[in-house]
Amino acid sequence: MPKNGVTIRKMKEILRLYFDAKLSMHQIAKSLSISSGVVHKYIKQAKALNIKWPLPDSITNDEELLTLLGSKRNASETVESIDYQAIHTEFKRKGVTLQLLWEEYHEAKIVTLSYSQFCRRYRNWQGKQPSSMKQTHKAGDKTFIDYSGMTFKIIDPETGEIRPAEIFIGVLGASNYTYAEATWSQKLQDWVASHVRMFEFFGGVTALLVPDNLKSAIHKSCRYEPDTNPTYAELVSHYSTAVLPARPYKPKDKSKAEGGVLLVQRWILAKLRNETFVGLPELNVAISKLLIALNNKPFKKKPGSRASLFETLDKPELRSLPKCKYEYKDYKQAKVHVDYHIELEGHYYSVPFRHVGKRVEVWYNQNIVECFYQGKQLAIHARSNIKGQHTTLLEHMPKSHQKQSQWSKPRFLNWAGTIGENTQKIANHILDSKDHEEQGFRACLGLLKLGKKHTNERLESACHYAWLNNLRTRKSVLSIIKKDLDKLTGLEIINLSKPITHENIRGSGYYH
Repeated sequence: MPKNGVTIRKMKEILRLYFDAKLSMHQIAKSLSISSGVVHKYIKQAKALNIKWPLPDSITNDEELLTLLGSKRNASETVESIDYQAIHTEFKRKGVTLQLLWEEYHEAKIVTLSYSQFCRRYRNWQGKQPSSMKQTHKAGDKTFIDYSGMTFKIIDPETGEIRPAEIFIGVLGASNYTYAEATWSQKLQDWVASHVRMFEFFGGVTALLVPDNLKSAIHKSCRYEPDTNPTYAELVSHYSTAVLPARPYKPKDKSKAEGGVLLVQRWILAKLRNETFVGLPELNVAISKLLIALNNKPFKKKPGSRASLFETLDKPELRSLPKCKYEYKDYKQAKVHVDYHIELEGHYYSVPFRHVGKRVEVWYNQNIVECFYQGKQLAIHARSNIKGQHTTLLEHMPKSHQKQSQWSKPRFLNWAGTIGENTQKIANHILDSKDHEEQGFRACLGLLKLGKKHTNERLESACHYAWLNNLRTRKSVLSIIKKDLDKLTGLEIINLSKPITHENIRGSGYYH
């Protein structure tokens, strides 16, 4: 009999009255003339061991029931036989739930706890772990990203000066597998390039990226709706992942990154503190060697290492890398000018003329410039660094401008030559008489169009007359046609060339 004097009969009655008769603990205590505390104790212990009424088939005699309920130590040993660390590791696998783990343990008769007690015991164990252990991250789910905050001074190979290098760090949520590298800055281009190399190191991509509210990643910091930088968003889209920025002033959101930062500072940067490096490649070679040692370093409080957990947890769940690496591009918005060009660092690039006045998205790098409107690509150009110049595609122009853009001296002379030799001479004279031949294009076009109005034969005749009489402008040719001067006979030309005499006209002698 237990020390409190409760017989095996009363023990069974407590179970029957509670589970079958549905009496309260106070009513049971009054019915059996025992204290409410004793009733509470046995009911609590029975629930912990998943013993109800009627008794389970596994309990075949009173001695077994007495052993289970009458000894606190035995019940405790049954509970403590559970490997909570193994449960915690298994729970990180995608699709694995506590319900599934409880069923597996229950079927294997490792525990006889109810599901609710199983969950409660696990949560109690989890609450006693370090802060980094309290959060459960599913395999392949998240990558936590940050900079070390502690720079590493190296020699710039180009200038010979000592410069600080930034340390980029990425940590996988489930396995704590860590990546680190040195870059010259935290600027957008370095930030994006570090991501590309990190994905290559992991051999895949997690479903979510959790960066700190770094300006290179987050354009507008907000606790509830942070705005991702457009270039960073383009990187994220290329790798089919998503961004979940850590909330400002919420250190638990990035505890994995902060833990990774401390490890890299202690086990990599501290070990390299007395060495001298020239350039980033030399430093990154040293970091990569120590990174292998860090990831293979055994855990102190649980079996395995970051590398072994990575192989079993994160690696199988990572999303595949795309066929091509992301190619870095800068981003800006630009308004389409009235001449259907946008301006980028002093150079002008064309877009279809229908978008004049609209704001378009411009993606560019050292080699290429792409223009988009509402997600549709409008134009793609080779990058030019010549300021003040235009890069224009013919198909972007209105039809009238397209024809104008095709004007050139050889084209005009060929056109004039089809009309006649004299027309070609006048056209050539008009083009050559200008400081820039483009200034003569319109006058030359006007000359040649006279052939459509008055026939090419008449134009050639007028140009012949103009050339002989040194009247070599478009206006002169037009005047000749209007006055029919090219139709005059020889006698008429002689009479026309004689001076006019009249009593009202003063001669040259009048002025002497």
